[in-house]
Amino acid sequence: MDKIEIEGGIPLVGEIPISGSKNSVLPIFTACLLTAGSCKISNVPDLVDIRTTCLLLEVFGASVDHDNSSTYTIDCSKLTSFEAPYNLVKTMRASCLTLGPLVARSGKAKVSLPGGCAIGERPIDQHLKGLKALGAEINLSHGYVEIEAKRGLTGGQVSFDLTTVTGTMNIMMAATLAKGETVIKNCALEPEVEALAKFLNKMGAKIEGAGTNIIHIQGVNSLFPAETSIIPDRIETGTYMVAAAITSGDLSLTGANVKHVNEISDCLIKCGCQLDVKVGRIRIIGQDEIRSTNIVTSPYPGFPTDMQAQMMTLMTLAQGTSVIKETIFENRFMHVAELRRMGANILISGNSATVHGVNHLSGAQVMATDLRASASLILAGLATRGVTTVSRVYHLDRGYENLVRKLRAVGAKIKRVSSP
Repeated sequence: MDKIEIEGGIPLVGEIPISGSKNSVLPIFTACLLTAGSCKISNVPDLVDIRTTCLLLEVFGASVDHDNSSTYTIDCSKLTSFEAPYNLVKTMRASCLTLGPLVARSGKAKVSLPGGCAIGERPIDQHLKGLKALGAEINLSHGYVEIEAKRGLTGGQVSFDLTTVTGTMNIMMAATLAKGETVIKNCALEPEVEALAKFLNKMGAKIEGAGTNIIHIQGVNSLFPAETSIIPDRIETGTYMVAAAITSGDLSLTGANVKHVNEISDCLIKCGCQLDVKVGRIRIIGQDEIRSTNIVTSPYPGFPTDMQAQMMTLMTLAQGTSVIKETIFENRFMHVAELRRMGANILISGNSATVHGVNHLSGAQVMATDLRASASLILAGLATRGVTTVSRVYHLDRGYENLVRKLRAVGAKIKRVSSP
């Protein structure tokens, strides 16, 4: 199993290109199931979750072509299966995004209940509630969700009980081919939702309001193939912003979308960092003294839960005390025990973490528990005295493209090693 070794204490200086957003690619790939033809998707990152999604599409009968660049051609002309098996779905929660497209186009779908990172309960009850409101019949048995709409879906009113990104995406895709108008309320506002709606509209869908909490969709008889380029990954952007801050470095992040990281930028400015922002580029200059700040995670445009672990790592070295409140996932403090092994002073009470800043962290052997926890431990290793070894780094491969190579290019002493 691979490990990552880091020799810390080196300011990172240089330029890092930001990859396409994993959380935008996955729904756009599954949206290709809605049309009988070839869609071309560019700026796709090379990640394990992308490969898993391609395998899943091929199970359905799709053809996926990739010419070793960042462009994929997906042809869903001939679907031969409507079942997503457990062996693929168990590693990636986004597999549930196939439900809406499959039932909309074929009138049926059977998908194993999804897995993913062990950061807490992430049920798909809101997805099923929305599909039922569009006339689908739902059966749960033997770990699978079976959905049928023998006469097709019919537009209706969908009001989510809580904000759900993948739920909004799933119902939005399903409603594109439903008869009549669908109104979805309490929608997620994330940029990835808006990017999906733009792609669907290129395919001939009639969607209005994406990026707001109410989306209107007028169903159409069919969709046609289209092309799109994936938006930059805002969580990767935020992670490298913290890398500059925690190492007192000077990094320019190219290809970044400044508007998508406003909350992260504001937080880092409060910590004392200097930001120079231009279209498609963010320069962040870290300071020797890091100021503490409080953080509360919330749905977009609030502070993203996917950046909580990274910011907590920065706060371990800040002057004073910070309080970080996690409001999205109940098990998202699993990185705390590993940070303590490196000398961090963190106290947990319910969904809040009180972080007392220390003068320095020490290198240690630590273990990653999930994708973003992996990133937080890498960041800690960049700032430590001594050598840090992070194990179970396969989590990183799900969400960060070429992380080791990108960090080495800006001066980090970091390497990936294989062990028996």
